[in-house]
Amino acid sequence: MEEFFSNLSSRLDLVSLLKIGIIILTSVILLLIYNWLIGRFQHFLARGIKREEASKRAITLSRILKSLGFALVILIGLMMVLSELKIDIKPIIAAAGVGGIALGFGAQSLIKDLISGFFLILENQIRVGDVVKIGDLSGVVEDIRLRVILLRDLAGNLHIIPHGNISQVTNMTHSFSYYLFDYGVAYKENIERVIEVIREVAEELRSDPDFKGDILEPAEILGLERFEDSAVVVRGRIKTKPLKQWRVGRELNLRIKKRFDQLGITIPFPHCTVYLEERKEN
Repeated sequence: MEEFFSNLSSRLDLVSLLKIGIIILTSVILLLIYNWLIGRFQHFLARGIKREEASKRAITLSRILKSLGFALVILIGLMMVLSELKIDIKPIIAAAGVGGIALGFGAQSLIKDLISGFFLILENQIRVGDVVKIGDLSGVVEDIRLRVILLRDLAGNLHIIPHGNISQVTNMTHSFSYYLFDYGVAYKENIERVIEVIREVAEELRSDPDFKGDILEPAEILGLERFEDSAVVVRGRIKTKPLKQWRVGRELNLRIKKRFDQLGITIPFPHCTVYLEERKEN
């Protein structure tokens, strides 16, 4: 170790130290400029009609580009510093090439993750901030990295999923969302009247200042969906902005329950009737 530092000090002079300082300073300045450009790029992508959607994609792309740019600047700067230290970098490059081939055979899953992640981002399947379902896991996409996706579920658990393990993705907040509702009422109720009440309540919700910005279109009543043991089910849906379907749906359910109670519309629950038979003794 002492011999290494002795050889290193013998190679350095004032000019070399000055050059190394300039290289480090230039690398820092380049990183700052690059981060500023990425910020401008993100702002440029966020412009347009669908600003929220564009912003999600811009955030995702900017994070990936920041990681790539940081690694590239650091690598080039390190090579230039080694060159100024009179350390021959050709064997290092050659060893890296040979090592890369060896690692290629042993790291096929890593390469698969990188390639899958590239197409995942290129095809705009998932963005930071989306609510997605991947396999049995669902949650908000907190970050998309070169090899993994960070998914935070409703309970606060952070799931780290390699890109290569993703075979199917369900994006619940891409461009727009729907809240799908089923309301069961008693068989004795007038279904046309029930549908009209649901439509009125949904329209009142759409006119509410607290919710009208989240609802994109009037409620669509699909009609009588099915017959159950003690109820007939009316199905419908409301088109909302991404991530707003659950907020709108909870408020709609609350208002429907209150209106049904006011109008005496029965929301049945499973029940059974027991008949007791008296046996006459002979």
